Amino acid sequence: MTTQTFTRSTEMHLLHEDLARAHCRASLQDAEQNRRFRLAHQIEKAQKQAERAGRRAERASARARLALARLV
Repeated sequence: MTTQTFTRSTEMHLLHEDLARAHCRASLQDAEQNRRFRLAHQIEKAQKQAERAGRRAERASARARLALARLV
């Protein structure tokens, strides 16, 4: 009876350890997925800012060319 109780207790302990590992693994996977999502979002945001800056530079260049043409 004691050996059976000891074995059962050990099995329950190992079961809890397995559950804890699975929970930690799931948490780490969620954290990694969130990190990748944030990184992709930051890249997308930086690309949009670069596009806006490029358009702004083009408009400034066009204004400068127009101003120069008016002087000539």
